[in-house]
Amino acid sequence: MLDRIALILVVIGALNWGAVGLFRFDLVGWIFGGQTAILSRIIYTVVALAGIWCISLLFRRNEVLVSDQDA
Repeated sequence: MLDRIALILVVIGALNWGAVGLFRFDLVGWIFGGQTAILSRIIYTVVALAGIWCISLLFRRNEVLVSDQDA
């Protein structure tokens, strides 16, 4: 569950960076009151932590889940 939340936050961050790169528009800053607003900085920090967490996905072994129907 934590992996999925982290991936969702990373995708949101990627979309925001794409908007900054392509259109010079910071969606998070616009929604939460500018880049220096405390709420924006919290969002940026949470997205950064999610990105750091997702680094661990690169080094994990693949886990195969067996459901009751497969057994």
